[in-house]
Amino acid sequence: MPSAATTRLLYGFGLIPDVLLGTAQRPSSIDWIAPIFTLISYNFLHGSFMHLIGNMVYLWVFGDNVEDAMGHKRFLVFILSCGVLAGLGQALIVSSSQSPIVGASGAVSGILGAYLLQYPRAKVLIPIFTIPVFVRAYLLLILWIGFQIFSAFISGQDGVAWWAHIVGFFSGMALLPFFRHKTLPILSPEELPRGLKIRKSRKD
Repeated sequence: MPSAATTRLLYGFGLIPDVLLGTAQRPSSIDWIAPIFTLISYNFLHGSFMHLIGNMVYLWVFGDNVEDAMGHKRFLVFILSCGVLAGLGQALIVSSSQSPIVGASGAVSGILGAYLLQYPRAKVLIPIFTIPVFVRAYLLLILWIGFQIFSAFISGQDGVAWWAHIVGFFSGMALLPFFRHKTLPILSPEELPRGLKIRKSRKD
């Protein structure tokens, strides 16, 4: 029989509330399939259309270059892994929260962390007071993660899963070396990705 703390962690931290699981009370025994499925499926649920659009904008701006550094299949495993770690991180750090966690923000944050480590000098176009300005990726992303950390300590449980963003970001940085193509150096000196050069040996 699992402990009450384990039951609360797996079912009670809000990735999918009990009503969606079709249960009025917390289960007396742990069904391991549901928590694992939940840690993946919550990435595809969003609280609003704007929530979805916001995540997709970040994915559109940063995701393609990170995917280029890994390849399609490894990128899929990478982003799902970041989402799972982000959800677990939020659950462990804010275990008392009863609010459901939904959205791909943790997984997308992993992409941002990987981008910072892979393409720190890339220029990102952002609007500043409606004026488009190019900013180096390392400056933009360091400010971004700094804001997430500040908000996590100041805002508390305000309905935003700040710790999922933070854990996802650093998970992306930690996982990048294991998923990237070995021909592409970390901390690329190039301002923009130039593609990959893979040499194949010829057999006589």
